[in-house]
Amino acid sequence: MEFTVVQGDIAQQSADALVNAAGTSLRMGSGVAGALRREGGEALNDAAVRNGPIDLGDVAVTKAYELDAEHVIHAAAMPHFGDGEATAESIRDATRSSLERADELGCSSLVLPALGCGVAGFPLEEGAQIIATEIADYDPESLSDVRFVAYSDEDYETIRRVADEVRGDGE
Repeated sequence: MEFTVVQGDIAQQSADALVNAAGTSLRMGSGVAGALRREGGEALNDAAVRNGPIDLGDVAVTKAYELDAEHVIHAAAMPHFGDGEATAESIRDATRSSLERADELGCSSLVLPALGCGVAGFPLEEGAQIIATEIADYDPESLSDVRFVAYSDEDYETIRRVADEVRGDGE
């Protein structure tokens, strides 16, 4: 599947669904979750917590509240804080589950961050490789606009380079 890499704040993106980098408790703390919580409002966190806990690699869906989206897909790529870190398997499963759930919801557009990286402690380059590969290999039903978002300049450059390699655009 084709996808683009964009730079910016995920909470400022417009799409049918935004993916939250969640822990299994679904409590929205810092990083991507914190940005979505600040923009989406406290009701978003309350709704997420009511859906948790979930298993590692699974997703839960809530309304997007004040965000410019219909849904937030909360993807558990890491255990609850303090209970361990993200793994290659949890990132792969959470990415695949997010894509599948977006299709089940009939979404045409989806924005997802580097799940399991950053706050969760997984190396960005390796995580980006897993996520980009999962997106590229996914056969969508309704999805046509998938954006892999990076917040900082440095993260954007890493994710863009890795995504180009996965898509065969590099070199």
